[in-house]
Amino acid sequence: MIGKSVRMERIFNRETDRTVIIPMDHGVTVGPIRGIKNVREAADLVAAGGADAAVVHKGAATFGHRGYGRDLGLILHLSASTNLGPDPNNKVLVATVEEALKIGADGVSIQVNVGAEDEARMLSTLGETARRCQEWGMPLLAMMYPRGKKIDDEHRADYIAHAARVGAELGADVVKTSYSGDPDSFREVVDGCPVPLVIAGGPRTETEAEFLEMVAGAIGAGARGVAIGRNVFQHRDPTLITRQICSIVHRGMTAEEALEMGR
Repeated sequence: MIGKSVRMERIFNRETDRTVIIPMDHGVTVGPIRGIKNVREAADLVAAGGADAAVVHKGAATFGHRGYGRDLGLILHLSASTNLGPDPNNKVLVATVEEALKIGADGVSIQVNVGAEDEARMLSTLGETARRCQEWGMPLLAMMYPRGKKIDDEHRADYIAHAARVGAELGADVVKTSYSGDPDSFREVVDGCPVPLVIAGGPRTETEAEFLEMVAGAIGAGARGVAIGRNVFQHRDPTLITRQICSIVHRGMTAEEALEMGR
């Protein structure tokens, strides 16, 4: 569809067909946190580093709108839960595709925790959201994570591959999922997912070298980009780390070469 194609070009770099997305939707889950207490300022910093898009909730899309500087693709996150609730793994729908269109979003995202107690409802929501996205020409980013009582290791490649495949088969245009820890196992995840994959950043890493190695490993295994939040907006220099990530994703630099940019 032409609408999806146009909007996807606001999220993916036209020259590389890859993307660097910075999620800033954490405020609903954990409250105001360092790095994104002011969403507009955070967006300025990552835009300066070359990020392609940001993920926010609908309120932040309005009070965080910049209206100046380098454009960032806008992905509106439609699902939410809080860490104060009985089960943060069970996400509910808090916005619609139609709202995203009215706000001017370039895409929407929805989270499904495969294996969670309320998995069936989340899958139903994903399917219905995919239908609406198809109707309106809106790209859909599905955040697919293996989480639940039966999941003994959220970073096991077979669990991740299963979650990613669910997202693709239920209509996602892009799947965001966990990194399995090494390029060989993640290549199997990529091979089993027929739509572009981007990796989540996960918890804060111990060192920048470790973090950039993860990014380079995922890209080398076939990932089409990253969607990384805390490791960027809570970095000592969000613009620099964004630039380093972009150098790997879009310019083919190694982790070592990217690390040198900060020295």
